Amino acid sequence: MEKSDRPYVIISAAVTIDGRIATRTGDSRISSRMDLERLHRLRASSDAILVGRNTMLCDDPLLTVRHVTGKNPTRVVLDPLGEMPSDSQILNTCNNIPTILVLTGRADIKNQKRLANFNIEIVRSKTNRINPRWLALKLFERNIKTLLVEGGGATNWTFIKENVFDEIILTISPYIAGNGTSVIHGEGFAQIQNSPSLHLKSIHPQGDEIVVRYTRN
Repeated sequence: MEKSDRPYVIISAAVTIDGRIATRTGDSRISSRMDLERLHRLRASSDAILVGRNTMLCDDPLLTVRHVTGKNPTRVVLDPLGEMPSDSQILNTCNNIPTILVLTGRADIKNQKRLANFNIEIVRSKTNRINPRWLALKLFERNIKTLLVEGGGATNWTFIKENVFDEIILTISPYIAGNGTSVIHGEGFAQIQNSPSLHLKSIHPQGDEIVVRYTRN
């Protein structure tokens, strides 16, 4: 897939200095107020924002622009089995904010019928997994030119593994988590030479945090 056939994909996360996006208990309150404002400006400049199943179930995110003035991006949630709770923040606000739910062939029929009652667009993969390349094409067909991926770790790894990303923005916060969820959570590369080649675009001090921005070479 040529990059012109898919959105420009940015993977964004706030991490501890040991590379965690959440503690072992799931606490992910890492960003400062200053960084939340930066993140929400980034959301406002994106056509869509995407999270995976674990983030959806653990954090119950709203995925809107709140800390700055700007438009809400289309929300895209990877929900292979159709497990999004009916009382989730996303479903409670789907009448006002465009929302796409991505299911797989493993999605429970009862869940599909339940979700069909909400004002959301349901995109179904014919396979038992969601391939980022396939999904990127589907989103591009819906005029989504910039896609902000906000994780979690397993979702980040899937996009990196399939080479469906153009930029990584990390806010390194002054915390240490120890055991917890890695920002890139997956099998990983066996050899460093197999890793994508990245270019350091910028380093921006932000209070006690550092925002680093890498692009693909």
